[in-house]
Amino acid sequence: MEESGGANAEGNPNQSKNKSVYLAVLSLAYQSLGVVYGDLSTSPLYVYKCAFSFHPKLLAGQSPEDAISEAEILGVFSCIFWTLTIIPLLKYVFLVLNVDDNGEGGTFALYSLLCRHAKLSLLPNQQQADEEVSTYKVVKLAEDMERSGTNDMKWASVLRLFESNYFMRVGLLTMVLLGTCMAIGAGVVTPSISVFSAVSGINGHHIIDKQCFEVLLTCILLVSLFCLQPYGTHRVAFLFAPIVILWLVTISLIGFYNIMKWNPTIIRAVLPQYMYNFMILSGIQGWLSFGGIVLCITGTEAMFANLGHFSPLSVKMAFAGVVYPCVVLSYMGQAAFLSKNEGKIFQSFYKSIPDSINCPVVVVAILASVVASQSVISATFSIINQCRAMGCFPYVKVVHTSNNIIGQIYIPEINWMLMLLSVSVTLGLRDTGLIGNAYGLAVTTVMLVTTLLMCLVVIMVWRKRSFLAFALLLVSGSLEGLFFSASLIKVPKGGWVPLALALLFMAIMSIWHYGTTKKYEFEAENKVSVKQILSLGPGLGMVRVPGVGLVYSNLVTGIPSIFSHFVTNIPAFHEVLVFVCIKSVQVPYVPQKERFLVGRIGPIVYMMFRCIVRYGYKDLEEEGPKFEEMLVHSIEEFIRLESIWEDIEDGHSMNGMDGMNATIPENEDTYPSEIAHSTIHLDDGRIDLSAHLSFQAAASPSSASSKDTRNSSISSIRKGSFGKSVFKEVPNLKGGEDRAQVLRDARASGITYVLGRSVVRASQNSSLLKRAVINHAYFFLKENFRSPALALHVPHNCLIRVGMVYYV
Repeated sequence: MEESGGANAEGNPNQSKNKSVYLAVLSLAYQSLGVVYGDLSTSPLYVYKCAFSFHPKLLAGQSPEDAISEAEILGVFSCIFWTLTIIPLLKYVFLVLNVDDNGEGGTFALYSLLCRHAKLSLLPNQQQADEEVSTYKVVKLAEDMERSGTNDMKWASVLRLFESNYFMRVGLLTMVLLGTCMAIGAGVVTPSISVFSAVSGINGHHIIDKQCFEVLLTCILLVSLFCLQPYGTHRVAFLFAPIVILWLVTISLIGFYNIMKWNPTIIRAVLPQYMYNFMILSGIQGWLSFGGIVLCITGTEAMFANLGHFSPLSVKMAFAGVVYPCVVLSYMGQAAFLSKNEGKIFQSFYKSIPDSINCPVVVVAILASVVASQSVISATFSIINQCRAMGCFPYVKVVHTSNNIIGQIYIPEINWMLMLLSVSVTLGLRDTGLIGNAYGLAVTTVMLVTTLLMCLVVIMVWRKRSFLAFALLLVSGSLEGLFFSASLIKVPKGGWVPLALALLFMAIMSIWHYGTTKKYEFEAENKVSVKQILSLGPGLGMVRVPGVGLVYSNLVTGIPSIFSHFVTNIPAFHEVLVFVCIKSVQVPYVPQKERFLVGRIGPIVYMMFRCIVRYGYKDLEEEGPKFEEMLVHSIEEFIRLESIWEDIEDGHSMNGMDGMNATIPENEDTYPSEIAHSTIHLDDGRIDLSAHLSFQAAASPSSASSKDTRNSSISSIRKGSFGKSVFKEVPNLKGGEDRAQVLRDARASGITYVLGRSVVRASQNSSLLKRAVINHAYFFLKENFRSPALALHVPHNCLIRVGMVYYV
């Protein structure tokens, strides 16, 4: 008995832990209903109308009773059922949700995985040190494949072809941006169609012009929704999940009621033969109907895009356990109602509701449509922020709407643009059928892009054989291709809206990416080295002004040309000078402790540093005083570790470090570079300095000069870049504490930001197209979007702008 009791006692902690894990997953599943599934759950409002809106007999003037048969209604329901089963349930729940980039999902997550495993990234200023970030998880696929059997060897050569072919890498990025732009287009259309469809259920017996009333009310609700965005949604977000759950319960009960009342045998339509008969017998009409049927899976991509906010298991549980059965019951109930009331096809949802509960259902529908719209708007903000981080969108103002919830952002420019476009779509199309045509094209394009990227992930990341990727493309890709073709044919009937928006955003992203890449290439070609300064010595001198100077550029090595231009005209610089490079790494997040990569430029006494600040594509950048404090702290930590290394180099023992004494052997083949990463090995352990200091192999200098050159940059300088002016050293910096005190005193004197005010122009021998893109389109974007100073929240009284002309 005692043993049994002891065993139970020992087992209780594990049981308690498992119970807490289950409760956490259930809590996440509950929360995901309000964030992920609002759009998917409101699609029963308009799917049947959109599926039959372009029926040839209806367009010819026949009444719905005469034009639509019961067999067609059962066939459409069968198509809806199998579409929901194949794409959201089988493809996303069982396949796509198992792929993540450090817990993040979405188009950029797949692209990031591919870029790291196959080196397909087009981001500039990438470094080998970026691969040491803990979230940069890479399997060296090509080498592993070459060690495998002969069947995998061909994929190793395909990988090398992808990596070496610039146009293939550009094509991959273009495909990713196309899917992204279509997702932004969906962010315009979703609020319009969701709210419009919900409002259409209002009883209009006493309204003279019901359509005008519905359009006006929809516009008022949309404007109100977008005007609330600056205040954030964190105060009312706790209501989202209960609203969606109430909505799902409502439509499932209504669906069950209609099945029992109108046609209990409707359940037989889940057999695939009904879908087959519909496609064969309906011919061209069956194909056109797929342009509306695809709307039953709108919002499916949100399951993958919001993976970072929830766990894969919670998202799967919410869909398979709640959303899927509820929406299937709703569609089945509408089909049962329509099988006996074909004439009410254009208001199938609200006409199938008993009159006694019409008003409460309309209220719940409007609330659910607002939740769905809010989720899509927030997702659009996140997409734009990711594009900006990847260098594919101009600078915009990003506002954090919540201090407690990470990732809740608001972008004013995008918000008001979305509002104008959504209201314009509502006023211009004035019909959910036409808006549905626009929505279908956007949804199918995003899903096709996801399928194509998944095929590459199967080969390059999972290292599976090609037939698995081909099977995915055959099953999912063929069905999505059918939806895409049916939506594409409706471009003149409203489908042009997301296409035009996608082309507009594609143009903006392509022009911005091309312009910034050319600008970086110019800066890299014209960068300056400090070698000449070291050779001339500090005798000629310069004026040292108190404070810290932060010189911003995109360079990770060398000195930017804007600085040489600055000191040529103003022979002075700050007591402590830091060259700052803010860059993106092909990962979703860079841990805070690995964000700042600090190194020294020139001799110690010059107090010149380089700080590379690394962010992932989903990171939110620090601003203002917080950023200054973190930057200065990272440099101070670098100085401390640098002094430790100097003591070790001189053969001094280290005391007081975790109670261990250690020395390191002298090694004349290594010395600190501009950027550093190394490990100090101790007798009983080791101290990792990887986040602050590094060492690289170099040719061994003579023993007499090795110490003089160890803290020097090894890059070359264009002779005469600084004229006859060189830097005057900061005196009396014998130890690490002295240097740290100089830094703290300079920080107390103030921080000045030095940014370039560059004007980019195409060179004289450029083509006409390049001149149009650089001189006009790129110039227009630079002048009309936010400047880097505003995007970085730099105080105007601490800002120095250096004007230069870049001929690219």
